[in-house]
Amino acid sequence: QVQLVESGGGLVQPGGSLRLSCAASGSIYTVSTMGWYRQAPGKERELVASVTPGGSTSYADSVKGRFTISRDNAKNTVWLQMNSLKPEDTGVYYCNRIGSSLKYDYWGQGTQVTVSS
Repeated sequence: QVQLVESGGGLVQPGGSLRLSCAASGSIYTVSTMGWYRQAPGKERELVASVTPGGSTSYADSVKGRFTISRDNAKNTVWLQMNSLKPEDTGVYYCNRIGSSLKYDYWGQGTQVTVSS
């Protein structure tokens, strides 16, 4: 059974930190490049970070140097460490395989991140 459960979001002041977790059920995730996506109010979902099964990472320019993605294949878990948060980081954060379709693929419920003073 395929399942993605995101957690760790919350309300944080600018400059603060959060660590998001994604628990994935289903062997397909272990062999896939995984990513964290975010969707800000009124905007399209965008990819902010990705990690290959071997641990190679990639980041959107907007989060480079502030966010760190990591994974543990044995635990089928992906994390996103977010530091120096800015109000523009506000949104719902989702994890999924790279290239997942909004319309045709399964998505978890996401976790809300709000950066505000």
